[in-house]
Amino acid sequence: MLAVLSPGQGSQSPGFLAPWLDSSHAKARMPGWSETARLDLVAAGTSWSSAQIRDTAVAQPLLTVAALLSGRALLKGSTPDVVCGHSVGELPALALAGVITDDEAVALAALRGRTMAAAAGRAATGMAAVLGGDPEAVTAATATLGLELATVNVAGQVVLGGPVVALRALAASPPVGARIRLLDVAGAFHTQAMTPAIPAFAEGLGALTPTDPRVRIVANADGVVVGSGRQALHRLLVQLTSPVRFDLCLAALTRLGTTRVVELAPGGTLAALAKRALAGTPVVALKTPDDLPAARALIAELAVPA
Repeated sequence: MLAVLSPGQGSQSPGFLAPWLDSSHAKARMPGWSETARLDLVAAGTSWSSAQIRDTAVAQPLLTVAALLSGRALLKGSTPDVVCGHSVGELPALALAGVITDDEAVALAALRGRTMAAAAGRAATGMAAVLGGDPEAVTAATATLGLELATVNVAGQVVLGGPVVALRALAASPPVGARIRLLDVAGAFHTQAMTPAIPAFAEGLGALTPTDPRVRIVANADGVVVGSGRQALHRLLVQLTSPVRFDLCLAALTRLGTTRVVELAPGGTLAALAKRALAGTPVVALKTPDDLPAARALIAELAVPA
């Protein structure tokens, strides 16, 4: 069983899109996608600085385009058995599952990025990674400081979001055994700080007519397999202010019997998590087109009778 993973914000780096722009597919789609995103996505993905592409309004459509280009190059019209995206990565995952079109995924990513960036600008909020520590002590500190759980990637590796003042207090007095790393982000994503983004994003989602997925979709909120296109879109809205529970997604992939994993561009982060959670399962991360043969070899292995 093949699982295709689509990475989220923070996995981008300067020039990361350049290797994926040589194909005829990329040359045909990038002008229209840039117009849709109201950004020069080619320039953003090839020559813009780290600070420029860290902007939420830039990073989200840029990552969506990278996942779509690498995903279409990998699959060549076929479909995986299951897809799962991390945060904004859920948008290209839904496109690969046939719920929305590639063009709609890029449009939604651009809208999502703009609305979340605007919401982040309303207050001084941020995020912090909490590594290790006693879970009860971490939970107690979270409640005491008025912070919210934003992400759980694997056990013992969580991200909290909330007011910058509270995050600094957490860093100054961490829970027993925990290390705190303040993250260089614009706001507290996947917390109630993103509530102002809901109306505009809901309007964008409401304009779409989704189809039911052709493959299994594992949702961020709880690792549940979503079988309805309309439900998948609703979950995108709820996701704005809800934690990303990628630990539950990985558990779901294990229960489903995943035997091969490919992470789309810019691969690396989710591949590392998958190797940790699905021990012994072959995993390939797509960083450049040079990684496609190894990924295709994994797919070919699935077609060979045991």
